[in-house]
Formats: sequence, C-alpha cells, structure tokens
Amino acid sequence: MKHRSLVSLIAGPLLAFATNAEARTFGGYDCAADCSEHKAGYEWAEDKGIDSEAACDEILRTSPNRNSFYEGCLVYVDDPDRGADEDDDGEEIK
Repeated sequence: MKHRSLVSLIAGPLLAFATNAEARTFGGYDCAADCSEHKAGYEWAEDKGIDSEAACDEILRTSPNRNSFYEGCLVYVDDPDRGADEDDDGEEIK
C-alpha cells in the first residue's frame, strides 16, 4: 500500500507537468485543441478590420459557444501584427 502512495506522490506532479507543458496557447489564451478556432477568429478580425474589443463582443452575442473564436478576435485587436499562423510557442496552426 505504501508503494502505491509513493508512486502517486511522484507520478502525479510529473503527469501534471507533462500535461501543462503540452498545452498550447494563442495570444496568452489556452487552446482547447489545436488553436484553429483562435486562428479563425484572428483571421476573421483581420479580414473585417476589427479594431475594438466591443466589435469582438458581437461574436458572443450571436454565437455564445464561440469562445476560442472570440479570443482570437481579441488577440487581433491587441496585436494586429502578430499573425495567425503560429501558437505562442511558434508551432504552426493548421
């Protein structure tokens, strides 16, 4: 019984670290999967010339389940020169 407890004490934090290390972010926002929704929101804002957070808010009013898309829009408003092709670690978003 003590052996399992010791393994849990050691493996638990290591597993949490590995999970966190693999998490992707886009403009500081956590990506649920591959950051493609954040990319889409950023590109939408870029195409529409969105320049305010209030304009991004329309996304949530019309499509309340589009949080990642909305966050991508916010990233564009905050940093329009960032680009949408890579996550925060420089990994390509497809």
